[in-house]
Amino acid sequence: MQEFDYDLFVLGAGSGGVRACRIAASLGAKVGVAEERYFGGTCVNVGCVPKKLFSYAAHFRDDFEDSKGFGWSYSDIGFDWSTLKTNKDKEVSRLNSIYKLILDDNNVDVFEARATIEGPHEIRVKGKLVTAKFILIAVGGWPWTPEFPGSDVAVSSNELFELKKLPRSLVVLGGGYIAVEFASIFSRLGCETTLVCRGDKLLRGFDEEIRDFITAAIGHGVVLKLNTEIVEINPRNSGVNVLLNEGSEIVADLVLSATGRRPMTSNLGLEKVAVELNKSGSIQVDEHYRTAEPSIYAVGDVIDRIALTPVALAEGQTVARHLFSNHPEAMGYQNIPTAVFCHPNLGTVGLSEEQAIQKGLGIEVYSSAVKQLKHSLTGRNEMCMIKLIVEKSSDRVIGLHMVGPDAGELVQGFAVAMNCGATKSDFDRTIGIHPTLAEEFVTMRSLRARPVL
Repeated sequence: MQEFDYDLFVLGAGSGGVRACRIAASLGAKVGVAEERYFGGTCVNVGCVPKKLFSYAAHFRDDFEDSKGFGWSYSDIGFDWSTLKTNKDKEVSRLNSIYKLILDDNNVDVFEARATIEGPHEIRVKGKLVTAKFILIAVGGWPWTPEFPGSDVAVSSNELFELKKLPRSLVVLGGGYIAVEFASIFSRLGCETTLVCRGDKLLRGFDEEIRDFITAAIGHGVVLKLNTEIVEINPRNSGVNVLLNEGSEIVADLVLSATGRRPMTSNLGLEKVAVELNKSGSIQVDEHYRTAEPSIYAVGDVIDRIALTPVALAEGQTVARHLFSNHPEAMGYQNIPTAVFCHPNLGTVGLSEEQAIQKGLGIEVYSSAVKQLKHSLTGRNEMCMIKLIVEKSSDRVIGLHMVGPDAGELVQGFAVAMNCGATKSDFDRTIGIHPTLAEEFVTMRSLRARPVL
């Protein structure tokens, strides 16, 4: 029997990689991991965590303004970017240490260096060759910017977190999660913000009615340019000139390219093994995350599934249990909740209306736009939207969508109910907590006349 240096060697110490290391080690495997950049991956360092901290910071602008309607008065309130950045950096550093501690506490051999694959069981790291019975690729993704004249002048979300000072004006390119979140965040931190999106509405892939609602809502505080593209960026003094395809020009301090992330599969040595890639550069895997090379697995943003941190965690755990506890259960991707931390927040779980129709399901749709009780005193003309998609034949709630404050917090609980098979009748007989926004989900009685397509 062939002897290996490791039972499992992991490339990447982000969410999926660290979870796989911990579970595999707890099951008795000898584990090694290589991380060339930072522990915790995208989420901890340049993703979910710092972004949510920035989102919290941005919310205070509205909160201060809203407080006046409740009798509060104040003066000399200001925002200091350096304080936010310093405190953000401290929290990221703390989490980095926790991820490293998890590895150390589980006796995982850590290589703080880049690793490449040399063969089905061989990895080169720090100038030496090590062997492993199984290899797990969990290197994540990296921001991608389309090429056009001056595109190299734009920064990505990675660099945005490290800015030394807050720009006075910002142009954001994109229409997905990252673009929408940062446009709404930086506009509330005091930047003159323009969002340039080549589509006719934001957040492609979400429920169309929700997209319409968010596209309208984001315009409060953000200059939105739809069906538009940047064709050229020219440096100008301390800022930039941004030329758009419809002929207009924007003068700004900074351009953020938020057009998505791509798997970091280049220069990993994959050409030396049988691992196959999709057109997007993501790694093809089966239901157990095994590649075309039987000894090599992949999870997280490097595969073409769902690029969310909790999903990567679950995938890493699934691989480790499959390999070292003879636990071959496949992971399900139904009813995975997600949120977009724009202003207002968006939370969603299950199918969109369009997905349900494409599946040939007979559905009933309940949707409603409501105003929070809070805004009866603030005077803010901000609406919230809630939506339920119900399968007629079973009465099950198969899609739930919300735009409003703390949408992610609310939708998480409903995701549990939906995974338990909750029906519209279950919702209807549930007593709401009054007065709350959440109660709207259990008081919806009026069907929408027909689907909006």
